[in-house]
Amino acid sequence: MRILLVNQAFHPDVVSSGQHLKDLAIALAERGHNVTVVTSRRAYDDPYKLFQKCEIWRGIKIYRVFNSGFGKLTKWRRAADFMTFLISCSMRMLSLPKPDVVLALTSPPLVSVIAVAFANLRGAKFCYWIMDLNPDEAIAAGWLTPNSFGAKCLERLSLYSLRNAEKIVVLDRFMEKRILDKKIPAEKVVIIPPWSHDSEIKYDEVGRSRFRALHGLQNKFVIMYAGNHSPCHPLDTILAVAKKMAEDDLQLFFCFVGGGSEHRRVKEFALLHKLQNILCLPYQPLEQLGEVLSAADLHFVVMGNPFVGLVHPCKAYNLLRINAPILYMGPRPSHISEILDELNNQLASAVTSHGDVTAAVKSILELKQVVFQAKRKDCVSLDGRYSKETLLPQLVAAIESTYQKN
Repeated sequence: MRILLVNQAFHPDVVSSGQHLKDLAIALAERGHNVTVVTSRRAYDDPYKLFQKCEIWRGIKIYRVFNSGFGKLTKWRRAADFMTFLISCSMRMLSLPKPDVVLALTSPPLVSVIAVAFANLRGAKFCYWIMDLNPDEAIAAGWLTPNSFGAKCLERLSLYSLRNAEKIVVLDRFMEKRILDKKIPAEKVVIIPPWSHDSEIKYDEVGRSRFRALHGLQNKFVIMYAGNHSPCHPLDTILAVAKKMAEDDLQLFFCFVGGGSEHRRVKEFALLHKLQNILCLPYQPLEQLGEVLSAADLHFVVMGNPFVGLVHPCKAYNLLRINAPILYMGPRPSHISEILDELNNQLASAVTSHGDVTAAVKSILELKQVVFQAKRKDCVSLDGRYSKETLLPQLVAAIESTYQKN
C-alpha cells in the first residue's frame, strides 16, 4: 500500500508530533508499505535550522519543503510561515505518484484541508490524526472571535476535513465528544492516545546526576515543566509560584524545557523579576529526554481551562514511565485528572487550579516531603495502556483498515 504522511514536523525534529509520526512511519514501512512523508525543511522551534531537502531514511521517502522562517513572535509571522508551508506542500504533493492512503496531522492548521483535497483529487482514502482541534483551539485562546467571518470560514474548512475522512483518530474521550458534537458519524472516530517513548524513556539515576551537575542543581528540589509552552498551557500561576518561592525557599528551583510562543515569556519574566531560581532550556534530543525528565523531583502538567478536548498533554505518559511525581494544574474532569484518579495514590501527585498560588505552593511543599521518601525506579504502567507497544499497532491497524474497505 502506498501511504503519504503530511505534517509540518518529522524526524529528526524533536517536537512531539514529529516524533510520533516518525514512529508511525517506521512501523508502516516495516510492514511492507511504501511510505512517503511531506514535511518542512525548518525545525519546528528553530526557523534557522534546516534539514536535508530530500532523503530516504529507513526505507521512508522524505520530502522537506520550503516555508518562510519568520518565527512565532507575532501572529503575522506565524501565518506567513503556515501559508508558505501549505503552498509548498501542495505543490510537492501534486508531483508525487498516486497514493492509496493520505494521512494528515494538524500542524499547521489547515494542512488537513490540502491533504484531503489531494486525496479526493487522486482517488485516495484520507485519514485524519487530530493532535489539536482548530479553529476551536484558536477561539478558546482568543485568537479568533466566535461567530466572526474568519471563524466561520475556518470551521467550514475543518468540517470539510472531518466529513471527508475515512478514519479520524482522536486522543481522548473529551476530544471524541467534541468531534461527535459536530455531527460526525461515530463509526469514523477512534480513540488512540499518543504513546510514551518506551525504548528511550526510563528512569536514569546516572543521567539525573549528570544533568543536575551540568546546570548547578545539586541539593535543589527541581520542579520542571517540559514540553510545548503555549497559551493552551498557561504558565502564569507557575511563574507566580516561582517568584514567591524565590523569597521563601532557596532550595526550590524551576526548570522550563521545550519551546513554543510562551517559552520566551518565561525568560523575560525571570529577567524582569531578577529570579535566580528559573532555568530555561530548549527542546532536548529524544535520546537525552530520559535523563532530563529524571533530573526533576516534581513535574508540572498544565491544561488551560477552556482547552479540554482541544489539546492533549501527552507529556504525562513519559512521566508515568519514570514514576515522576506530578502536580497537575487545570480543570476537572480532564484526561489527566482521570488518569491521576485512576492511579489512586500509586503515584505522588496533586491537582490545583489556575490562579490559586497559595494552593499550588501548599501542594509543592507537601509533595516535596513525599518525594524525599519515594523511590522512582519503577514505572507506573497502567497495565501498559499508554505504551508504544500497545498503541502504535492500533494506529497502524486503523490506517490499514481504511484501504481494506475498498
